[in-house]
Amino acid sequence: MHIPDGFINASVSLGAGVVSAGGIGVALRRSADALEEKQAPLAGLVAAFVFAVQMLNFPVAAGTSGHLLGGVLAGVLVGPWAGAICITLVLVVQALFFADGGLSALGLNVLNMAVLGGLGGYAIFAVVRAALPKSRPMIVVASGVAAGLSVVLASIGFFVEYALGGVGDASLGAVFTAVVGVHAVIGIGEAVITGLTVSAVLAVRPDLVHGALGLMPRLEHRRAHVAGR
Repeated sequence: MHIPDGFINASVSLGAGVVSAGGIGVALRRSADALEEKQAPLAGLVAAFVFAVQMLNFPVAAGTSGHLLGGVLAGVLVGPWAGAICITLVLVVQALFFADGGLSALGLNVLNMAVLGGLGGYAIFAVVRAALPKSRPMIVVASGVAAGLSVVLASIGFFVEYALGGVGDASLGAVFTAVVGVHAVIGIGEAVITGLTVSAVLAVRPDLVHGALGLMPRLEHRRAHVAGR
């Protein structure tokens, strides 16, 4: 999913950078108000976890591989605004020190993975969560579904960018089939990793999971009921 330098022309890259800067600027303002003190250390841990897991690729098909994007995972754990910032920081470090995604394409990658994949993916999570019963397993299901779809959403973002300013000579139909098709499969891995991670955190510290805040009164009531038996 990381776009290298020179793959999208300068004007589209610049436009994506402006949109990304605006989106992350809003995220910075919103997260300053919404991020609770006890969640600030978790945000750092989430960024470190996503960075580490993104370095691990899993095979998909025909010699291609995929890795975690982490936008929905970060959003569910620390909130969509702080989550988008976490993914942006990961992308900046990767571009500066690991040549994973180009510097001129940083705005494109932030737009696809932090804004579309993170904020857009969390919007999907919120819709799915609202449609499901209010329970811990359904939070896990909603996070997995949203994570899988967020990868497809990010890949569609790349396709639009390529259609507007792609430097290669591949046909748009071939690019769409290859990119979106492969990332639909990668989304399955994203869904599994996200669901397992959210489930693990919910099992030990549900109060730290932003996406489960609406469940906290129910969870506390159940704990009190069990303790009173």
